[in-house]
Amino acid sequence: MNTKAVSRFYNTCAGVYDLLFDQVFREGRRLAFEALDLRVGQRVLEVGVGTGLTLPMYPRGVRVVGIDLSAPMLREADGRRSGLGPDRPVGLVRMDATHIASPDGAFDAVFAPYVVSVVPEPRRVVAEMARVCRPGGRVVVLNHFACRHPFPRWFERRLSPLTHRVGFRLDLPIETILDIPTLRVESEARVNMLGMWRLVVFQRREGLLRVAPEELRATRFAEASR
Repeated sequence: MNTKAVSRFYNTCAGVYDLLFDQVFREGRRLAFEALDLRVGQRVLEVGVGTGLTLPMYPRGVRVVGIDLSAPMLREADGRRSGLGPDRPVGLVRMDATHIASPDGAFDAVFAPYVVSVVPEPRRVVAEMARVCRPGGRVVVLNHFACRHPFPRWFERRLSPLTHRVGFRLDLPIETILDIPTLRVESEARVNMLGMWRLVVFQRREGLLRVAPEELRATRFAEASR
């Protein structure tokens, strides 16, 4: 996959995204917000905010910044933001998640709903999410990952070249994001239809602020089928 292909697909489907992906993925979003456990005054970054389906779900008094690479998707999100009250402040920014333009530790929590498998460098994106989260804060990833059972995994690998064309990687191993040094896994659960999606909750480790570039490359697990 490449950034231009992903951006082109989401630019095209922005107007119908909610119709296709709202109801079917809603339960995963609800469980993700339970895991985030947000409090008044906290600052949250949402990576891949898309059309802003999650924006009404944020508690009052939480400050949200949503980023996305697709301008048409952000226009949809802006329309949804306009219906929120002043006690739900939201900033929307067009940005590449592999280079988040925020200081280290700028957010109390970082949330990525259904986006890690649609970026060319998923490990780098999650490492960036960790960088901008304060030590002790939560990084929550909601996504589809490759099945660990042999036959479904074989099937996903066969389909993956087709799904890449529409900006979605079906065979991404969850291990790609589990051993990032700045993050500790708190929990992992299956969500949505047939448990085919995963909700992974991390805690940002104390101390280490950044992941060195060689750490991003030297993962134990190959990111197959790029």
